[in-house]
Amino acid sequence: MSPDLHSSATVALWLRLVALAEPATLAVLLTNVTVLHEPGVAAAIGPVHGGCYLAIIIGFLIRDHTTAAARLLAVLPGIGGLLTLRQVRIDATAEPAHPR
Repeated sequence: MSPDLHSSATVALWLRLVALAEPATLAVLLTNVTVLHEPGVAAAIGPVHGGCYLAIIIGFLIRDHTTAAARLLAVLPGIGGLLTLRQVRIDATAEPAHPR
């Protein structure tokens, strides 16, 4: 039996992994620009970073129960994925408003 790739737990796991990979790849790229100046590093890590950035934006845009504020945070380069995960976690743990 194959795992359900569309389950919310699987999607959340992938979003967490990509949100952690994006700033890590950005750190590698910035280190390369400031210290190493190796074109091979940029050629290898640049597309990975870009893919992570796009995956975060698309993942949070199509995810159910994501607020507009969280979707806007996802667009921030570098740390947007981590900030969005934090916002989504805060939204999920907030108590629902009770009607009066």
